[in-house]
Order: sequence, then C-alpha cells, then structure tokens
Amino acid sequence: MAASTAAGKQRIPKVAKVKNKAPAEVQITAEQLLREAKERELELLPPPPQQKITDEEELNDYKLRKRKTFEDNIRKNRTVISNWIKYAQWEESLKEIQRARSIYERALDVDYRNITLWLKYAEMEMKNRQVNHARNIWDRAITTLPRVNQFWYKYTYMEEMLGNVAGARQVFERWMEWQPEEQAWHSYINFELRYKENWIKYARFEEKHGYFAHARKVYERAVEFFGDEHMDERLYVAFAKFEENQKEFERVRVIYKYALDRISKQEAQELFKNYTIFEKKFGDRRGIEDIIVSKRRFQYEEEVKANPHNYDAWFDYLRLVESDAEAETVREVYERAIANVPPIQEKRHWKRYIYLWVNYALYEELEAKGTSIGKCPKNKLFKGYIELELQLREFDRCRKLYEKFLEFGPENCTSWIKFAELETILGDIERARAIYELAISQPRLDMPEVWISFAQFELSSGKEGSLAKCRQIYEEANKTMRNCEEKEERLMLLESWRSFEDEFGTTSDKERVDKLMPEKVKKRRKVQADDGSDAGWEEYYDYIFPEDAANQPNLKLLAMAKLWKKQQQDKEAAEQDPDKDIDESES
Repeated sequence: MAASTAAGKQRIPKVAKVKNKAPAEVQITAEQLLREAKERELELLPPPPQQKITDEEELNDYKLRKRKTFEDNIRKNRTVISNWIKYAQWEESLKEIQRARSIYERALDVDYRNITLWLKYAEMEMKNRQVNHARNIWDRAITTLPRVNQFWYKYTYMEEMLGNVAGARQVFERWMEWQPEEQAWHSYINFELRYKENWIKYARFEEKHGYFAHARKVYERAVEFFGDEHMDERLYVAFAKFEENQKEFERVRVIYKYALDRISKQEAQELFKNYTIFEKKFGDRRGIEDIIVSKRRFQYEEEVKANPHNYDAWFDYLRLVESDAEAETVREVYERAIANVPPIQEKRHWKRYIYLWVNYALYEELEAKGTSIGKCPKNKLFKGYIELELQLREFDRCRKLYEKFLEFGPENCTSWIKFAELETILGDIERARAIYELAISQPRLDMPEVWISFAQFELSSGKEGSLAKCRQIYEEANKTMRNCEEKEERLMLLESWRSFEDEFGTTSDKERVDKLMPEKVKKRRKVQADDGSDAGWEEYYDYIFPEDAANQPNLKLLAMAKLWKKQQQDKEAAEQDPDKDIDESES
C-alpha cells in the first residue's frame, strides 16, 4: 500500500518555477497572434479523405459513427433545435423515415413551441408522400399552436393541392372559429370563389344518394355564402334544375326571378335560356309573358345604368312596370328616376325631368282612386317645379307656384317661410310681411316656426320701430299658443323671445319673459298594454306655465303645499342648529 502511494507521488510532474517575472520588452497581443496564424495559414486543415463504402459492414460502421456524433451534440445541449433538425434530415437522406420521425418526436418533447420544427417535420412527410402522417402533424400543430397562421396556410394548401376541397373547407372553418386576422378571411373567400362548382357537386352527390333535403340545404348555403356580390348563373341554373326534378315548379320560378333581378344581362344568357325552356315546358301564357317582361326590364336597367339622365329610357321603363309590377315597385322606379336631377340649367333638359314628377303625381292619384289623396306626392311635384323656375330665374312663375302650393296645403309651415324668404330676397318687404301675416292667420297653422321667422324678418328689416314690432309679434304669438297642446313648441317660442330680449331688451323686459317661462316637473301616469291591461306606471316630464297655473286652483294649491313644506324644512333645520340662528342675529 505504501509502495503504491510512493509510486503515485513520483508520477506527478513538477511545475517549473519562473525565475524572471518581469514583463517582456516586446508585448504581443491576441490580434497579432491571430493575424500571424492567418498569414502563415496555420489553422487550415487538410480536407478529410473521401471515404468509399464498398460493403454493408462499412455502411453500418459509418452510420454508427455519425449517429454517435449527432447524439453527442444533442447530449451536450438539448435546446439547440438545429442539431435535432440536422440529425433528422440526415436520417431522411438515408431513407430512414421511421428513425427521422423518432428524432422529430424527441425534439418536440424538448420544445413543442418551435415553429420551424413543426414545419420541417410536416415537410418531410409531404416530400415522402406520407399524406396521412402529414395530416396528423398539421392537425397536432394547429391544435397546439392555433395562433400560428403559417400552420393553417400550409395545411389548407396541402389539402387543396391533393384535391380534397371538402377537407380544406373543414380546415378553414376550424380556423375561422379562432377569429383570425383579415387576410385569413380573404384567403377563405378566395378559396370558395375558386371552387364554386364544388357546391354543385356536393349537392348532386346528396341528390344522387336520395338525400333531397340535404341537397336543398347545400344549395341554400351556397346562395347565402356567395351573396349578391359573387353571384354565378351556373349555381342558380343547377339549383333550379334540382327543384324542377322535385316537381317544385313555384320554387323554380322564384329562383330564376331572384337570379335575373340581380345578375347583369351579359352574365345571365344561360339563365334566360333555361328559364324560357322551363316556362315553355311547365308554364302558361302568363309565365311566358313574365319572361318577356323580365328581359325588357333588364334592357331598361342596362340603359339607365349607362346613362342615368336618359329620361326617355326612364319613361319606357316606367310604362313597363306600371303595366305589370306592383305599386311599391313602381314607386321605387319613380323615386330612382326623379333622383337624377339635370346637371345643367337648360330648360330643354329640365322639361323632361319635370314630366317625371307630373307622371308620378298622376300615377299616385290614380292609385289612390279617391280614397285618400295623402299619398299623392304633389308637394314633391311643386317643390321640384319651383326649384326649376328658381334656377331659370322665373320668379313670377315661382310666386304663382307657391300660391297654388299653399292652396293645396295651407298648414305647411316650411312653404310659408320659403315663400316669404323669396320675397325678401327679391326686395319686396311689404309683400313678405303680408305673407307672414297671412300665414299666422291660418287656423290650421299653430306651429311656432312661422312666428319666429316673422319676428326675425321684422328685426332684420332695420326700420324704425322694428324692435317694437318684433316684441309685439312675440306677445301675439304667446297669446295664440296658450291653447297649444304641444307644450314643447310653446317653450320653443318663449326661448326665442328670451334670446331676443337678452340681446335687445331692458332689464324689465327680460324679467317679464322670465316670469312667463314654465316650470319643469316630473309626473307619473298609468301605462296600458296592447291588450288594454295595466302595465304599471311611467315617469314623464311636464311643463307648467305661470299663466296656466294662475287659472287653475289645483295648481295654486300645489304651489302653496310646496311653499308650506319648504317652510317646515327651514323650521326643523333652525331647531336642530339654534347656535346658527344666534350667530345670524348677532351679525
């Protein structure tokens, strides 16, 4: 034992002692050492000799050495994913797919959040045509990391390249459940637009196997999905033929008419052809006439779209719809037509436009048939006509039109104001004043706007006594509107009067108007349901005007009760704090 210990001590080398510890005269830096090594090419190693493998034993030996090298690198640092990928790709190059899968699985156990690892793994399976394995990997990837859009794009692209459109659609639908960014939705839309016929194939598959209700739902889903923006006549033709096979002829007509109303004429040639064939086979004379009318409607639609100011085309279109369509459709076309106002101020252009209004009014009068002329758009007609004459500066004709208009509707507050404003612009102040006075004398006109406009007119005239006249108009308006049921309109008049007095009146004038302002109070009232039963109570705000309160004993009693309650509250407060009263009396 002692001999072995002594032998061990003899094997330990002795450390050389440095006798001179002074720094060298010439200092050499690390940079100089590297530069000299580069210059002398000391670090260049000769390339390894090429190894030629001649038999299976040598190949197995080579594989063993390489695998040991890869495993050693992984053992040194397991978190370096590039070592795992190089290892798996080397196994893949040897067609050792099962070993490569094992390496990728071991790497995923180390870092399953690494996106590159999943991509390389799936790409290996796809390159080697292992489709089901690739699907499995993509499915695991989107389940584990659903917010990585690259996985979803790769997965749907693979299914689309394989021709599995239904599978790609299913992946897209799973993706949309995660509410991804806008680009993902666009990709889904473009995918569906590329495969419109797949909806038809899907529906025909269901029809072939006798699932007619399922086939109808597929067609309905397709129509809803593509909407009005991406309509395709092939889809509607297939849908109509399916319903024709089911002997649902009314459904067929609805489908054809729905599509023809929304698809442009150039893109609906096949649709028209099939609709005509259908009506000849199963329809009557009325059905064939509907086809002809629909075709003519398409022609007129194209004409008015190309030139909205082609009033002759609008007249032809209106004659067609008046002879065949419902009243609401006719009104819709009239409204579209009159919305196209002539862009230039020439009488020959406006003449045709005004006739649109005249025909519209005549149609409504004939439609009403003497029951109620309320629907007749004469007010629109008069306004359009007056607008024409104003642009042509035919002011005398404008006056006559306003007079006719006000004979037709004397309760129209805006028309009286516009008529008076026209006379003011033309400088005929006396005529404008006469129009205002005539307006406020109308028994059916109890709105404050005319009174306010009349007062502002007198104020803007700038003549002597204009303030007195303006104040007199407000006083007369207040007296007239005391019986007005709409208290908000009466308040509107008083607020306008107060604004006038704030600017031009004296202190006493302001106080006088302030005394006329109402008090806003909260009240309760019963509410009845539609069936007449009690539905509880609701709160609402009401306005109590001092002039009305003076004439109502109940309101006086209510005011006295409020005053008594306030006095009682002040009395109780004084009893609770007597020191405050002493301090106030001393002060």
